[in-house]
Amino acid sequence: MSANAHRISDRADFTIEQNWRDYSDDEHVVWDLLYRRQVGLLADRADRAMLDGLKALDLGRGGIPDFDKINPELMKLTGWTVVAVPSLVPDEVFFEHLANRRFPAGAFIRTRAQLDYVQEPDIFHDVFGHVPMLTNPVFANYMQAYGEGGLRAVKFGRLKNLAALYWYTVEFGLIETPQGLRIYGAGISSSADESKFALEDASPNRIRFELERVMRTDYRIDDFQETYFVIRSYDELFRATVDTDFAPLYERLADGVRHSPGAVLPSDTVIQQGSQAWARRKSGG
Repeated sequence: MSANAHRISDRADFTIEQNWRDYSDDEHVVWDLLYRRQVGLLADRADRAMLDGLKALDLGRGGIPDFDKINPELMKLTGWTVVAVPSLVPDEVFFEHLANRRFPAGAFIRTRAQLDYVQEPDIFHDVFGHVPMLTNPVFANYMQAYGEGGLRAVKFGRLKNLAALYWYTVEFGLIETPQGLRIYGAGISSSADESKFALEDASPNRIRFELERVMRTDYRIDDFQETYFVIRSYDELFRATVDTDFAPLYERLADGVRHSPGAVLPSDTVIQQGSQAWARRKSGG
């Protein structure tokens, strides 16, 4: 693993300097390998917002992106910046960054032996997966609202519920489009295998997004998802966050996360057509 993975921060916000010039030639090659593979897979699978963000920031310009170069471009589009961190940061620090339109990204990159899986989010997951979506104004506003909500949630003790919301939207969300279901979650878009599984495999549930339902659902971090929640639009996601009075919601959630990852409830709207629509279009049917 990159030497950047072993760096520490002595700052209260856990940030570090990216030190872009310290990346090795091989680390830049790893980024390029991953980038080419994922762009090819996502061309007909990712939502337009993701693809437009990749193009707007030119993340395939060659090698690991230099934050000093992409931040002015991102700031101009939505007022966000990317800050380097050595690893995962504490919840309150993470929320504080998001609330102030800063996205904390791991500074290290996986090795060639880890191309298909890395245990801790690296710069490819964080920058390729997350940052393109921050060029979309509505999704960027959702991320800020999520951070602000996280700071409030700490005092209610509902962080597990809030983590489920992040997991099933920011990391593993799908969106319904006229062309069928498409990927916007970073955990899917940065993974070669899950990019295909999320849309094409028959086994996972694809369920219409509903805020409380999502926040009551447990999730797995060690395998493909058993359920993907589907939004109609980023505005729906944003409005669900800013128009909800979370105090009574958190009271109702006092019994915790009670739905298993694979549960389908009688009240759920199950989306059936997404993977089939994708398959028909690819086959010319």
